[in-house]
Amino acid sequence: MPDAKVILASGSPQRREILERLGIEFEVRVSGVEEIVEGDPAEVVLANALLKAKAIADEAPGCLVIGCDTDVVLEGQVIGKPEDEEMARQYLGRLSGRSHWVLSGLAIVGPESERVRTGIAESKVAFRELGEAEVKRYLASGEWRGRAGGYAIQGRGSALVAGVEGDVANVIGLPVGLMLDLAPELD
Repeated sequence: MPDAKVILASGSPQRREILERLGIEFEVRVSGVEEIVEGDPAEVVLANALLKAKAIADEAPGCLVIGCDTDVVLEGQVIGKPEDEEMARQYLGRLSGRSHWVLSGLAIVGPESERVRTGIAESKVAFRELGEAEVKRYLASGEWRGRAGGYAIQGRGSALVAGVEGDVANVIGLPVGLMLDLAPELD
């Protein structure tokens, strides 16, 4: 465990759950920064993670701040969080029977304000060929709400997935392996 207080710069319940399962003591502070949405997907997730972490680190000197941003990328294009059920249906249709990437930018700032560590995690997710009835059932569950790509691999969305290459925790929203590489004091 680190000597410094750990702060997760995210309101994501999935990220909180991952840290809790690791036994890391932390508090949550949401940065409220305006995220970058255009550009190369890898550069965007890294820039957003850094924005989130630095915003909180500026308010909490001496703390170790974790910022993360995760996007689903298909053929070089970001598939964000669907605004409504129809958009979620379209996203699932585009992902059906294909592979896509889940990219997470991770930034760890502190405990000294000038100490910044960053990295990008990539996981490849293959979707099964989805039938119309299966998509309808998944949409009815409501699990797609607020999820990049319109699915949650840690829940019912796991039935949509044929396989994952890379860190599954990254697909959920926090790349544990990369986080521990960047901040071994968290282990």
